[in-house]
Amino acid sequence: MIWQNYQLDNTVSKTSEAMTLWQTEKGIIEISKNTLGIPIKLDDKERGYIFHGNGKLLLDTIVETEEGAIGKPVEKELNEPFLMMGDTEEMQKHLTKTSEEDFAKMGYQNQQEFVDRAEDFCDQFFKKRGVHNHQCFDEHRGFIFAFQNEISKLDILVAKGSKLVYKAMDMVFVSNENKVVLKSPNEVVCLSNGKSVIIKK
Repeated sequence: MIWQNYQLDNTVSKTSEAMTLWQTEKGIIEISKNTLGIPIKLDDKERGYIFHGNGKLLLDTIVETEEGAIGKPVEKELNEPFLMMGDTEEMQKHLTKTSEEDFAKMGYQNQQEFVDRAEDFCDQFFKKRGVHNHQCFDEHRGFIFAFQNEISKLDILVAKGSKLVYKAMDMVFVSNENKVVLKSPNEVVCLSNGKSVIIKK
């Protein structure tokens, strides 16, 4: 996954209804109706989108240990542009044409301003994060999401079946069926088959 092979499409659409982009027992990502979206393409095939609208990310990052629950859930309002890489086939059924008014509602003077911002986001994601290292990623089975955080860095969520990796500004959370690792500023928690190890920093 190397950025020079990827390019943004020249068609900007918007969602015709509220949508769930990803959902498992561990979390959900939703976007509202009229969210702007521009496809990311590789070899003329859609591989993802840059979205900008109103949405929500919810993640259950609490670890149940013998000493009680550790951590707190992630709740993030998605009011800034974010990236999704993965299967877009279902997405295409829920998109419709945009108007100048749609861009104005999201604070853009015109479509080109949105496209420019989407290109900046792609540039930040692909070039600065070494995303080409994610060679195990398969867009038909998994998703990668990238969200801007408070210090203009990217929080990353990688999800594939029961496997989940969330790397944010102040935490790392890894979950795979009955194995969980939570790394926070105060502690590291490892859980496997109901048994836990807690390392205080």
